[in-house]
Amino acid sequence: MNYPLIWNIAQSLSLARWKQTLVAAIGVMFSITMFIALLGFMNGLNDLLDSLVLNRTPHVRLFNEIKANENQPILLDSRYKKYHNFIRSIKPNGKNAQIANSAAIINTLKKDKRVLGISPKMIAQVFFNVGETDVTGVVNGIDVEAEARLFSFGDYVTSGSYMDLKNIPNSIILGKGLADKMLANIGDVVQITTAKGDRFPLKVVGYFQSGLGEIDKVQSYTSLKTAQKLIGQSNAYVTDIQIKLYDLNMAPTVSKEYAQIFGTDAEDIQTANAQFETGSSLRSLISYAVGITLLIVAGFGIYNILNMLIYEKMDTIAILKATGFAGSDVKKIFITIAISIGILGGCTGLFFGFLLSLLIDNVPFKTAALPTISTYPVNYDLKYYLIGITFSLITTYLAGLFPARKASKIDPVDIIRGK
Repeated sequence: MNYPLIWNIAQSLSLARWKQTLVAAIGVMFSITMFIALLGFMNGLNDLLDSLVLNRTPHVRLFNEIKANENQPILLDSRYKKYHNFIRSIKPNGKNAQIANSAAIINTLKKDKRVLGISPKMIAQVFFNVGETDVTGVVNGIDVEAEARLFSFGDYVTSGSYMDLKNIPNSIILGKGLADKMLANIGDVVQITTAKGDRFPLKVVGYFQSGLGEIDKVQSYTSLKTAQKLIGQSNAYVTDIQIKLYDLNMAPTVSKEYAQIFGTDAEDIQTANAQFETGSSLRSLISYAVGITLLIVAGFGIYNILNMLIYEKMDTIAILKATGFAGSDVKKIFITIAISIGILGGCTGLFFGFLLSLLIDNVPFKTAALPTISTYPVNYDLKYYLIGITFSLITTYLAGLFPARKASKIDPVDIIRGK
């Protein structure tokens, strides 16, 4: 078959009804434009929201959970093994929040090729003394350099420098909400009372803002050594070991392995942030559903236009078949028209979708909760453009297939006899 001839005929038929062809192409273009812009914006929003939590969450966290001992004395007594025992008001055991042999565990983890980095941490509940009022808070003792390298800690310090925690003795970075509550400015000294009743002065060297308001009202950060000194513990005192892996998907397996080897509790990032993954998946699903619906609507427009073209070009189809064109050739002509509309509208839609994404990306977006964000987030991943053009071609092909099959079955004798 002479494909250039089929293309020329398809082009002539399209130009004969160029207004309708243009309307169909515009429909596809609009659908692809909105598909690209919507998907880019929604996934940019997903990346932003996930980063607020996932960037600050270790892939695997080792800790000691304070909980009741499962092996109660009555359960160990052979006389009561055949009974179902009810035990009430069980109290937690004497297990300490401190991770024993933390230095040895950290050295072992550093030798594991799956581990990207390690950041030890300790958490202490304290009271911030504001005049005659005590404000409940949490002090996080961190390895400043490791925290910045693995969890982008510096990106969330909106005022001051995170390295001041290491360079300035007895210093603290307050959550912005906590600082506002205490009216504490950078350079001020805040008084802290520990759970044991000891008072300790710390100098404010910065503000921390995670984007989660409730967290910023209680959280504060200091160096690991300062936090250990704050609660009167040795340099070996660590309550958490935060681990970043090269492969995030290995976290559940590695978490169970470490819990068994080191005798601690372990939590993986998938378990800790399951609700965020669910929210991201739902937002992405909605974006795809809306975009595909727009393409299907455009496909119905192409279907209607090609149907009308067939009815108006019955004579032309009859002449083509009478002069030797087979039904499959006629079918190819109309499918070529549909695919041409898809390519024209799809490529133009990709271009305008990119421009619309750029426009969204430059729209000012300022909020007190996210001081590091100045414009709306947009994801320019190439896969969204590939998905868009693929769906464009599939939708237009299916929209043209059924009218093309109808055209291929037209009997030229009936058409000519009717004339």
